[in-house]
Amino acid sequence: MKENIFDVLMYLFENYMEDEIEILPDSDIIRTELMEAGFEQVEVNKAFDWLESLSLQRPIRSTTSPAFRVFCSEEQEKLDLECRNLLIFLENSGILNSINREIVIDRAMALENEEISLEKLKWIVLMILLSQPDEELAFSRMEDIVYDLVPTYLH
Repeated sequence: MKENIFDVLMYLFENYMEDEIEILPDSDIIRTELMEAGFEQVEVNKAFDWLESLSLQRPIRSTTSPAFRVFCSEEQEKLDLECRNLLIFLENSGILNSINREIVIDRAMALENEEISLEKLKWIVLMILLSQPDEELAFSRMEDIVYDLVPTYLH
């Protein structure tokens, strides 16, 4: 089975995180379940590392004035123009703030050997918003975008 880290993260999101249940303290049970579902141990371990890194994110100081985000060449390679436009759109529409935007970029970059499509980036944003305190409204708005309940305009 050719699964990747993103597929494991999606499985975890759909089966554990979407119901606002934190990953069970005994992650061995979940790891076993994932391997029984057909995921490779290497990918499962990488997905848990990705989630652990997300939980260890240090607070980023927010700027008081509007900032202009410049994407480095590695970010531009990983996040195509459509993905970068989505991030700008989400920030301009108030779904992402500058802090969450940076976490999204960090977690997208952490998905090594993964091509980040627009759809994958939407799911990453949704997972990040779910993990952040006091982001219920932003999560709800992003959920509508992910499930195509509202159109996104990226012009």
